[in-house]
Amino acid sequence: MSTSLESANPTLTQAPHWIRRMACWLYEGLLLFGVAFIFGYLFSTLSQTRHALSNRVGLQAFLFLIFGIYFTWFGHKGQTLAMKTWHIRLVDHAGHQVTQQRALLRYILSWIWFLPALASAAFFEISGPEIGVVCLGWIIFWALMSRFQHEGQFWHDIWAGTRPVSTSI
Repeated sequence: MSTSLESANPTLTQAPHWIRRMACWLYEGLLLFGVAFIFGYLFSTLSQTRHALSNRVGLQAFLFLIFGIYFTWFGHKGQTLAMKTWHIRLVDHAGHQVTQQRALLRYILSWIWFLPALASAAFFEISGPEIGVVCLGWIIFWALMSRFQHEGQFWHDIWAGTRPVSTSI
């Protein structure tokens, strides 16, 4: 008989409030800044890049891969470092541990938070500060879109078949 995480811990059925998830998201960004710094330095050292913009596409692809490994590994384990701090756990819809394939799908789908805004910024050729405003506006819009989902989950989680749940309050 297979038991789910929900039957083992009834608090796992509660979805964290969207503000708490966004706070976790911001903390994750802070932690990823350090990951990007270390692996960016590693990339520039190994590729012998002398100027920051000379191998920008290679660095972006490398960091996309590193972030994918980070989120797939920790997503499969159930919690990233920020999620542990904010007492949030990632499970599938049945309340079981997320598979690596599902965690990878969630990572790829989570780029919906950034790509539409960045694509529109590239299409309209807007300046740096304007890109920041467009991205921030899109992020706020996308976070508020969870209000139209009956469980209050973010859409990339629904599409990936995952959901963050509270481990304790």
